[in-house]
Amino acid sequence: MSQEVFVLMHLCCPAVKDPMVVERSNLLSMMKLSIKVLIQSSLSLGRSLDSEYPPLQQFFVVLEHCIKHGLKVKKTFIGQNKSIWAPLELIEKLCPESADIATSVRDMPGIKTGLGRARAWLHLALMQKKIADYMKVLINRRDLLWEFYDPGALIMEEEGAVIVGMLVGLNVIDANLCVKGEDLDSQVGVIDFSMYLKDPQATENTQDDSKMTAILDQKHYIEELNRHLSCTVTDLQAKMDSLEKTNSKLIEEVTLQDSQAELETYRQTRQGLDEMYNVVWKQYKEEKRIRQELQKELELQIGLKQEMEVAMKLLEKDTREKQDSLVALRQQLDHVKNLNLQMFNKAQVFRFIYFFRFMCCFCSLFRAGLESALSTEKEQRQNLQRELQREQDNSTELRTQLQQLQGLQTELLDLRQEKKQLQQLCEEQEQALQEMGLHLSQSKLKMEDFKEVNKALKNHAWLKDDEATQCKQCQKEFSISRRKHHCRNCGDIYCNSCSSNELALPSFPRPVRVCDVCHSLLLQRSSIGS
Repeated sequence: MSQEVFVLMHLCCPAVKDPMVVERSNLLSMMKLSIKVLIQSSLSLGRSLDSEYPPLQQFFVVLEHCIKHGLKVKKTFIGQNKSIWAPLELIEKLCPESADIATSVRDMPGIKTGLGRARAWLHLALMQKKIADYMKVLINRRDLLWEFYDPGALIMEEEGAVIVGMLVGLNVIDANLCVKGEDLDSQVGVIDFSMYLKDPQATENTQDDSKMTAILDQKHYIEELNRHLSCTVTDLQAKMDSLEKTNSKLIEEVTLQDSQAELETYRQTRQGLDEMYNVVWKQYKEEKRIRQELQKELELQIGLKQEMEVAMKLLEKDTREKQDSLVALRQQLDHVKNLNLQMFNKAQVFRFIYFFRFMCCFCSLFRAGLESALSTEKEQRQNLQRELQREQDNSTELRTQLQQLQGLQTELLDLRQEKKQLQQLCEEQEQALQEMGLHLSQSKLKMEDFKEVNKALKNHAWLKDDEATQCKQCQKEFSISRRKHHCRNCGDIYCNSCSSNELALPSFPRPVRVCDVCHSLLLQRSSIGS
């Protein structure tokens, strides 16, 4: 900040403690005065403004101070640098329409410093009548301005938005500025306050003129806004038309490409699915066969189990019937005993011996019959128990076989997985062997070439010029018109017609002269090697 701004700051606002607020207020007042004086003087002048116009020069000086307020100082190897070109250069990224101005400023040969480029940029933006639009774009992105400005800078506060609003009124000014011929790098930006000091009597006489000027300014401002909006709408409409055309073309191309790609993908997918279906169908048939076998085995086991249960039920029923018969016989025996006791009491003494003998015989016979019946029942019961034990053993054996079948099925699945892994490993090894075979064949071809080169070098010696008097192939005598030429492969001497071919040999980096015989032989060898 220059010394004049500090003096004006202390004169206008001596009671304010924050210096940043005082500076922003003074700069805002100076910008209002400079814009007002510039608009009034240009309207009264009635022509385009040039670079030598004093109010225009003061406007650029005040605007430069406003943009420079609160700018961070960047330290370099030479010293401290404080240029407003860095934030102005950011507008090129935020607003593509300003790219032409930035490119033109960079291409100017007479400007070497960042301050000179910033001043040239402001001149060109004013001539385009878009300085307000560009500054508005810059102020709206305050999140990016923190890199360039300190807190409390004019651009970062509300005063910056007010200045942008005042810059819109400059669109009524027509300026024709010559930027290339001016020395913008070394100009000293000092504010001339004498231009803004007015006589009170002259102020009273120009009140009516100021009102008329304000009305004209508003009228020109509205016309300029309308023109800018109409141009913007036209550009947007043109862009929309071009985007619609481009979008339709892209949609057609993408649709065609997608349809072709989808068709190819469908074919490949269908082929892969058919192969997968065949493999899965084979696996399904195999699993179905195994399942049917297991189902048959399970049905057989279930039938055996049912038969065993029926046999157990019949055995239990027969056992219960035998037990009932035994109880009935015991009851009959008790009844007979009671009858015998009654008969014994009623019998006479004289028949006691005979009756006693008779009863003894009868009891012995009846006891023998009961014992034989009981032994028969015991044998039948033992047979049934042995059959029951045999059936239980069969059931246990069937359960064991079923568990073994389940274990075999698990082992079968593991073996299939292992087979799949081994097949994959075999395929990878086969591929590696193929690659190794390819490298080996290439190495063999290179070794054969080296062997042939060594053989050629060993078998063929370089023939001296004095040793040959005629061409080895056509047998024509050498003369002044028929010159001698060596074959770089075999080393013999030929004439020009018999050695006019050239080929690249392993011992020479560039194509060299070879005879017709070596040319044919090398071409044949090259075709066989490829």
